[in-house]
Amino acid sequence: MDKNIALIGAGNWGKNHLRNLNNLGVLHSVVEMSDEIISVRTNEYPEITFLKNDSEILDNPEIKAVVIAAPAHLHYELTKKYLLAGKDVLVEKPMSLQAKEGEELVKIAGEEKRILMVGHILQYHSSVIKLKEIIDSGDLGNLRYIYSNRLNIGKLRAEENVLWSFAPHDISLILMFLNGEEPAKISAFGGAYINQNIFDTTITTLDFLSGVKGHIFVSWLHPFKEQKLVVVGSKKMAVFDDLTKEKLFIYPHKIEMENGNIPVAHKADFEIVEHEKKQPLEEELKHFLFCIETRNSPKTDGNEGLKVLKILEDAGRKLESGGA
Repeated sequence: MDKNIALIGAGNWGKNHLRNLNNLGVLHSVVEMSDEIISVRTNEYPEITFLKNDSEILDNPEIKAVVIAAPAHLHYELTKKYLLAGKDVLVEKPMSLQAKEGEELVKIAGEEKRILMVGHILQYHSSVIKLKEIIDSGDLGNLRYIYSNRLNIGKLRAEENVLWSFAPHDISLILMFLNGEEPAKISAFGGAYINQNIFDTTITTLDFLSGVKGHIFVSWLHPFKEQKLVVVGSKKMAVFDDLTKEKLFIYPHKIEMENGNIPVAHKADFEIVEHEKKQPLEEELKHFLFCIETRNSPKTDGNEGLKVLKILEDAGRKLESGGA
């Protein structure tokens, strides 16, 4: 396989892209502005070329695509620059911090006939793919409610709040489970307890015309890490718990009307859903390479990224105004 992919950013998350791109044998070079990070990564990957200036990437016809793992506030600027330079782009979430910028990126990608893919990694998670199969099979019954908790005592950001940092994952999944249906109503509440200008805890609720409701609870101020998504159906419930070895569980609880229409819950033991487990980031990058080769539109293309972006922006406005 040709080494025709450049990585932009080799920091906290970029280092994972670096490892996977290198293992896949497609990494040409890495652009990184931090001397400290370059020093560390050079020791780890002495065979890789590290650059502080991206002019050699922009002007090199051998480099067909870039993976952008820079800070979120740089995503729009970098994505636009590389698309206009004729490169396919995989940009980490969110692809921009403004919906109008996301619309511009989608437009540019279309005009330039470039692949634009957004790093909504959980759509490439084998457990999520299995859960989607279960939902589509009707095994859970009609979907009623989807909720997620993405919590941690985490790395506090200065340029983006916890909604923009954590919630894109779960918004993307809810849209995936509902086959792209967009919410008719969005509400959001939160608190800024460490920095008065940066929300570190938020709850976002989504109402869909299909009758499904969802809520997303994200926080950097939680005593322990939790990454859990629950899908409630009319027949069964499913839980995707990314911090467990098993990952995916079915709870076949039943609620029946008894003694004059009194609802009674009959609990049942959970079932572990056996399935093949793969590395999500590796699968995401393989999909990007496949799309580069075939010119197929990515599963999480610019339009999908834009839907998530618009929900984030709407929720952000609700946060600032105090709710609905």
